[in-house]
Amino acid sequence: MTISEISRRGDGIAKIDGFVIFVAGAKQGWQGKVKVTQVANRFATGAVVGGSEGMSGSTEGQASTSEEQGM
Repeated sequence: MTISEISRRGDGIAKIDGFVIFVAGAKQGWQGKVKVTQVANRFATGAVVGGSEGMSGSTEGQASTSEEQGM
């Protein structure tokens, strides 16, 4: 998935079919895998599993799309 925006709290925001996922510590433009940790009615929260550079503390893993993750 790709982080398209940053929230007021500084978390990355990704959207899949309009559903918002907040990813702690992710920067805008980051691409990679995210593990969804909590799901609510209007949004979800997730944690970085691996991805591209542009993420503080994590540069390992392969960039992927939401289709590759089955989302």
